[in-house]
Amino acid sequence: MSATLHQELSQQQTLTENAPAKINLYLHVTGKRADGYHLLDSLVVFAGAGDRLHYTPGPTPLRLELAGRFGPTLGADAAGPDNLVMKAAAALQAACGPNAVVQGGTLVLDKELPVASGIGGGSADAAAALRLLNRAWRADLPHATLLRIAETLGADVPVCLASQTARMEGIGEQLSTAAPVPECGMVLVNCGVGVSTPDVFRTRQGAFHPRADLPAQWATLQNFISLLQAQTNSLEEPACKVCPAVQQVLTELEALPEVLLARMSGSGATCFALFPTVQAARHAAARLAQAQPEWWVWGGEIVGFKQ
Repeated sequence: MSATLHQELSQQQTLTENAPAKINLYLHVTGKRADGYHLLDSLVVFAGAGDRLHYTPGPTPLRLELAGRFGPTLGADAAGPDNLVMKAAAALQAACGPNAVVQGGTLVLDKELPVASGIGGGSADAAAALRLLNRAWRADLPHATLLRIAETLGADVPVCLASQTARMEGIGEQLSTAAPVPECGMVLVNCGVGVSTPDVFRTRQGAFHPRADLPAQWATLQNFISLLQAQTNSLEEPACKVCPAVQQVLTELEALPEVLLARMSGSGATCFALFPTVQAARHAAARLAQAQPEWWVWGGEIVGFKQ
């Protein structure tokens, strides 16, 4: 965000909501519905990296401004009514009761996550908009109502609404509680090449993967890693065919000191690696960022894992 814009916002009643990155620790394509939608099974966590959404109420109709590292990547037209944030705002307004204080004003999206990158950036932004405006407009809609709205916005929006470790199934709408993951560090890497989700699904071949058998709790970090190693991302191989740079990222991650697991998230192109500590992840991220300055690299903690 520019210094001028930040100063203008800080002088008014501005509310802020974080939109953390969603990471699929594994992602199994378990089947396909008659309508063409694929069925999934995934263990989802959220990273300390993310976008931020700011809202300043005002007399003008609600509008969206883009800022942050990747704001310009979205383009000028991306702030229009078809943006997921604006769709979320419109859907929330339609669901508000008579006691809500619905206002216009300005939403500013600090876009710090890469675009179309498999870590739920747009979905996390939409979920943040639902949480933020529900609070700002004093709508007081319960989580169940927000969840129903989220389901109309996209497959990843429901899981992003709570931004907590969860098991995601169906086409993304079936959420269940998952055991909190052991504390560890994470590195995220995006090569800067956008990957088309439809292209990845079209490229996928072979049998469907079965639903994973997850324990009620994790005994140790090694137990956690061992089970993840027995799973996969059904979309990783086709994504590497669509975007060979994904394989390069995975190779670089697997070569980092102390790495426990490296895998692609979602339909790509962002990949992640797990480390025994947050400090080890940050050291690895710094090393990789120096070696590959053109890549987006983040290292830090998993958030929202204590339930």
